[in-house]
Parts: sequence; C-alpha cells; structure tokens
Amino acid sequence: MASVPSLASTVQQRLADALTAALPEAGSADPLLRRSDRADFQANGILALAKKLKGNPRELATKVVGAIPANDVLKAIEVSGPGFLNITITDKAITETLAARAADERLGVPYKDQPGTTVIDYAQPNVAKEMHVGHLRSAVIGDAMVKILEFAGEKVIRRHHIGDWGTQFGMLIQYLIEHPHELDHKDADVSGEEAMSNLNRLYKAARALFDSDEEFKARSRDRVVALQSGDEETLALWQRFVDESKIYFYSVFNKLDMEIDDPDVVGESGYNDMLDETCRILEESGVAVRSEGALCVFFDDVKGPDGNPVPLIVKKSNGGYGYAATDLSAIRDRVQNLGADTLVYVVDARQSLHFKMVFETARRAGWLNDRVHAVQLAFGTVLGKDGKPFKTREGETVRLVDLLDEAIDRATAVVRDKAEKVGLTEQEIVENGRYVGIGAVKYADLSTSASRDYKFDLDQMVSLNGDTSVYLQYAYARIKSIIRKAGDTQPAAHPELSLAPAERALGLHLDQFGEVLTDVAASYEPHKLAAYLYQLASHLTTFYDQCQVISDQNAPEVVENRLFLVDLTARTLHQGMALLGIRTPERL
Repeated sequence: MASVPSLASTVQQRLADALTAALPEAGSADPLLRRSDRADFQANGILALAKKLKGNPRELATKVVGAIPANDVLKAIEVSGPGFLNITITDKAITETLAARAADERLGVPYKDQPGTTVIDYAQPNVAKEMHVGHLRSAVIGDAMVKILEFAGEKVIRRHHIGDWGTQFGMLIQYLIEHPHELDHKDADVSGEEAMSNLNRLYKAARALFDSDEEFKARSRDRVVALQSGDEETLALWQRFVDESKIYFYSVFNKLDMEIDDPDVVGESGYNDMLDETCRILEESGVAVRSEGALCVFFDDVKGPDGNPVPLIVKKSNGGYGYAATDLSAIRDRVQNLGADTLVYVVDARQSLHFKMVFETARRAGWLNDRVHAVQLAFGTVLGKDGKPFKTREGETVRLVDLLDEAIDRATAVVRDKAEKVGLTEQEIVENGRYVGIGAVKYADLSTSASRDYKFDLDQMVSLNGDTSVYLQYAYARIKSIIRKAGDTQPAAHPELSLAPAERALGLHLDQFGEVLTDVAASYEPHKLAAYLYQLASHLTTFYDQCQVISDQNAPEVVENRLFLVDLTARTLHQGMALLGIRTPERL
C-alpha cells in the first residue's frame, strides 16, 4: 500500500495552494507550518512574505484564508497577531487519516524517495579482549540505525570492524605454541564465559612472560613477522584466537538481543591484501607524501599543541601500517566492491579527529565525492551515577556482561512484583525480565542524543515511571489487556464521531509517526524516535484518565472507535520499539 500523507503535509499543501491563488506574485512561498499549543497547527510564513511584498501581514493572511475552498480537513482558521494562522483540523479528518494508517501494515510510513546502499560500521570489539561498557553504545546505536534505515527502504550492509590484527598477536600465538592446550575446551558446547575465561587466562600469562623473559619477547617479535608474512602455521593459530573470541562476542550480542552474522564480521585483517595498493595509490596521486621516512597526509587545519601540522600517518617509517591504512582500504572496499553511497561509522567521539582526517584523505583520493559520502555517528561516554567515567569500585572498567546481567536481575524483580496480578508463569517472568532489562539498557542509551554522555543508573532505568522503556512496555501491555477484555468487540474507526480533547491529542500524535521516522533516518538520530514514543505513551496515559475505553455507559461505536485508537497506539509502540531493538511483551 502507498504511504499515507500526514495531516501536516495535507494542511501544508492546502495552504501552499491558497498562497499561490491569493498572492501569485509571491511565487512558491513556504507557509512555515508547525504544531501549536493554541490550535492544532500554526502557519507563520505570511509575516516574512509581507515584508517581501511590502504589504500588511494581517490583510495578506485574511486574503489567503479567503482563497481556501470549503473542505473536510480544515475546521477553522483564525488570523492572529501579525498575520499568524491558527489552524484546527476536523475530527473526521483525524480519524480518516488514522484509519488509512491502520489499514497499512507499515502504518502508512513512506519509503525513502531514493533509497541507496549504506554500510554501517558498528559494534567493534577486540579479539582476545573482554567487551566492556564502552562497547555498549556502538552496538546499541548501530543496531537501531540498521533497523531504521532498512525500514526506510535503504539497502544496509553491516560491518563489524573487529580488532583482530596487530603486534599483540605475536605474544599470544607464541605462548599458545609453547602451551598448546590453553584454548582446549572441556566439551563441544562451549559457553561465551568459558571462551573468555580461556582467553583472559592466556592473555595474562603471555603478558607476564613477555614482560619478564627477554628470550620469549624476542620469539614473540619474530612471530609477529611470521604472522604478517602469512606463515600458515602462525595464521592457523591466529584463527583459533579469532574463533574463540567470536564464541564470546556472539554470546554477548545474543544477550543484547542483537543479531550478528559471520559474513558481517570483517576485521582489520580483512583489508591486509589492500594496504600496499592503498599506500601506492595515495603516494602516486600526491595525496600522501614521505616525511621522515613515513607516508603521511597533511592538513592545513589540523595542528598539534605546538602549532605544527599533525599528519595522518598511513605507513610508518619502519614499514608497518597504521590504523589509517586499514580504514582507507575499508573505504575503498566499501565503495568500489560493495557499491555503497553512504558510509556510517558508529564510533566514539574521541576518535573524531582521526575520522575527519581519514574522510578528507579519501575525498582527495576520489573515493568519497558528491555521490558517495561518509558520516561519523559520534557518541559520548557512559558515566557512573557520580558523573565520572563508569568504573568498578576497584577502578576497573565495567564488564559489559556483568552490567547486562545486573539489569536483567533488577528487571526480573520488577516483573515478578506484578506477576501474580497478571497471572504470569515462571517462564514468562524470566523471559519478560530479560526483555525488560535489556530494553531498559538500550532505551537509556537511545533516548539520549548520541553525542552526549549519559549516566548509567539502573534504578532509574527499570523504573515504571518517567522516560524509561519499562514505562513504554507497560503502556503496550496495558493496551493488549484492554483489547483482550473487549472480547468480541473489535476496534473500528468511526469518522462521524466527534473526539474528546485527549482523543484528538493522541490521534494527532499518532499521525506524526511517519514524519518522525523519515527525519530519524535522514539525520541518524534515534533519540528522536525514543522521544516520540515516550510522548505517545504520555498521551495514552492522559487518554486513559479522561476517556474510558470499555464502558456500558458508552455507545457501541464509541467503544469501537476508542479500541481503534488504542490498537493503533499499540501497533505504533510495537513498531517503534522494534526499530530501537526493544521487545514489547504482550503481558506484563
């Protein structure tokens, strides 16, 4: 089914037509329509137009109103102040527009006008290292943007650029050669925790030996050379570390209720074969130059504390490649082989300078241009309740698994508290506890603008009150409960009915869903979707307080129409939360 035009776009079109008819000399002027507290909408465009036409704004506004033909959409238009138009929509138009949305499985949300191919680089853990709280935001924000862009009709290619290469592997592989059973498993079905425990133990032992034994250190350095030159035995042992780490990564992503597929995991090593050619192209084209033996790219606007230019080092003076060579090779691969026209990097804001330099280098090389562009979706830091970077009491970085387990435990207690009243089984309590706990963590992250830091406060996150996912999940479950109680009475739209103020407010907000999603997909700002859903749940709460849905006092068509409103609200909540990667249990 085709997308459903929002009431705002319908009103915008009516006003634009009236402006052209009443003031042809104005050309195609924008009515500047926005939501208003005084009416449903306010149009402010005539004020600027009056200055341009040197006319009286109130007179021009009156002229425009006179040019609007009688219709079923606009109930009243009032000229106020210096030519503002306060516009009220008919109840019939609200209900009919919502009925059209309800008839569409996509709720009338439009696809992008010109969908393209986006590669999203997110959730980038490091091989043989534990995932910590710092890995949370990239995973959660990236996963939500993948879902939102796919819903908008974009072809999305996921890329998990894991840290799977570097000098530390010489030490790890050499230790494994000398202690061959360190990564053995007790049985075939190995857990993520056991895999990480093996890797942790081996890493600590290898590091201790490396720091204390000069001969082992020398053997480890030789092993790096063997790895980089493609020695088969060394590569096979390196692969064991990658595979062991993936068991752990996937267990964490599974806990986060995120789907990660093997072909999407293309680490630093995936671009090794391209590094030499990338450097050659940059040097031959003059984009990169030799400086003190290193291959560098310089920028006029990037200077260090001493005022001297800070270069992007593509190849070190000792012949080793830096992160820049890998990142630039990844851009080449994503543009030339995957056919991407947009590259989105969900990466910590502290890496902004690096990516600014990498993107500018790629532009100079011609890999990025007017048709192909790259965006860093930069995110801030996760802070503790004290407003400082989140650490354990011992000053260690918080393990991501511990954080998620605690969230699930807290949420399960909240669910259990209400379980008897709703009649949940033990299995439902455990399952819902997981959905509520993980949803709470994701929503706290996604409801904050990505670029800002946010405080990780589990007490607040699993609260039933305030701007939390639990509040939204309970709103959804509450509607499902009402629909079950309605029995044989089905939701049905009745455009002939007049609407109470709370019904109108809920209806007008429901109608904005498509516009919000279009905005979020274009600006890469999932917090705007979270804000919309919270406002939707708030409108729903007001509606409950003021308009009883199931009541013998109400006429059957009133009950059906109110059921229709809450049912569409439930579907909108369910779809919106799913795009944020959050489950909505039917009973809570």
